[in-house]
Amino acid sequence: EMRKPFARLDSMLERMKQLERSMPSLSGKELEESSEEYAALAAYYEAAEGYHRDVKINSVLNGMGFGDKPKDMIVDSLSGGEKTRLAMAKLLLEEPDLLILDEPTNHLDLQTLMWLEDHLRKYRGAVIIVSHDRYFLDKLCSRIWEISAGRLYSYKGNYTEYVRQKELRDLTSSREYEAQQKEIAKLEEFIEKNKVRASTAARAKSRQKQLDKMEILEKPQLFERPPKIRLEYDIDPPKEVLEVSGCEIAVGEGDKRKLLVEDFGLSVRRGEKVGIIGVNGAGKTSALKLIQGLVPHEKGRIKWANNVKISYFEQENTTLDPNSPVLDEVRKRYPLLAEQQIRKTLASVLLTGENVYRPTGVISGGERAKLCFALMMLRRGNVLVLDEPTNHLDLDTKEVLEQALEEFGGTIIFVSHDRYLLNRIADRIVEIKDGKTTAYKGNFDAYLEQKNAETAQLAADVPKKNNGAGQTQHRTREQRAEAAKRRQQVRELEEEIESLERQIAQLELEITLPEVTGDHLLLSSKCLSLQEAKEQLNEKMDLWAELA
Repeated sequence: EMRKPFARLDSMLERMKQLERSMPSLSGKELEESSEEYAALAAYYEAAEGYHRDVKINSVLNGMGFGDKPKDMIVDSLSGGEKTRLAMAKLLLEEPDLLILDEPTNHLDLQTLMWLEDHLRKYRGAVIIVSHDRYFLDKLCSRIWEISAGRLYSYKGNYTEYVRQKELRDLTSSREYEAQQKEIAKLEEFIEKNKVRASTAARAKSRQKQLDKMEILEKPQLFERPPKIRLEYDIDPPKEVLEVSGCEIAVGEGDKRKLLVEDFGLSVRRGEKVGIIGVNGAGKTSALKLIQGLVPHEKGRIKWANNVKISYFEQENTTLDPNSPVLDEVRKRYPLLAEQQIRKTLASVLLTGENVYRPTGVISGGERAKLCFALMMLRRGNVLVLDEPTNHLDLDTKEVLEQALEEFGGTIIFVSHDRYLLNRIADRIVEIKDGKTTAYKGNFDAYLEQKNAETAQLAADVPKKNNGAGQTQHRTREQRAEAAKRRQQVRELEEEIESLERQIAQLELEITLPEVTGDHLLLSSKCLSLQEAKEQLNEKMDLWAELA
């Protein structure tokens, strides 16, 4: 599937091979035409980086999180989210002049997201993005288009610049509108007082003409009513809310059971806001289900304090009946609640009118999320367990939700890849990686600082002193020697690749020369050498990609 974007280049390469095989038996005009065709194909193939095809494929697949997948894996065996990522990887390999991405950050883990940002920053074509990821927009965009109140507005710069310019535009348009309304009122008052008096009728008529010629400004649509989300609870739990130790996180059953984390531990105190991050498939959602007892655990201990009332936001909203109307979804959970109170709660999240009678399966993903927030408000839990709560939400709703979570006095345990949310809400980050959990104090920026410090420490490669048997220093010395050997191999390969590319370019030039095309034996020898050089180049490129 990933080779399909290179189909044209592959057909060119096949044609070049055909010409290489046929040219030794040609002569005269046929040989001249074949040589010219070959030279044109070779020049295009090299300019289009055809010889780097496999390196490009491996680079994009690794970046998009498929580095651990076998290359002969059938696409249909991938999950829905993986298929979406693979489709995006294929688009990136196609390198179109215009790349249009609709919510590309949905279902991407942080590592893949940061790789995609870096790749798109270097992208040579134009990119149009629909996204609610403010970090993503800040890093990539040089212009923001906003659709508001039926109009499209354009702002230069990234998301932060857009916010600043929008506030200035709203303020300016509001002042201009108010000033014009005052001017209109003054003119109308003058006309009304003076139009019937003979001495001032002419002036009144002049003011009427002035008013008629005035281009009336529309009233600015400054604010679209955002939803209201207020999360409250009734009883405080004890200080130690949750204690998890020695648990396994696994998916599947029987022979298909896959162990994700062998020793999962988590300690949460009252009022803490803990963000859980990790790559897709690391076990984040499974961890949330595990601590709630929604999936069984064979070992370890999970202890919740007394008076804990959990309010759970599930990423896929599977607890909602797709055939049930919105109103009924609330009514069947809270049968004693008056319909007026139900309607009021739904209206606070902008589910009004006919929308409350529509089945949950046909409303948008954002509307389903808002319905779940309405149910959470009614539940009044003192512990919120949230799985990707900002997915599918528009920017206004994200801001409102973040404000509600920030003001919430209870405990929050949440999984998210939304860096704005992690920055604003989390006071501790728990990363699930390579089957282990590591906790970092602070928000997402603090987590990044600590991770960068860890990376810098590894890069410094300073041997740790060990007063014992000296095993740590010996192992570090071996690792450094291995790294140096690998770097030397990469340098040597790069020199060999550069030499082969020069050799290929020279041979492609030579087989088009009259003195070569006129000598069948010499031409055949040159074509054979060219084919061997290209095969060697492909082997070296594959080896280089593996080492680098």
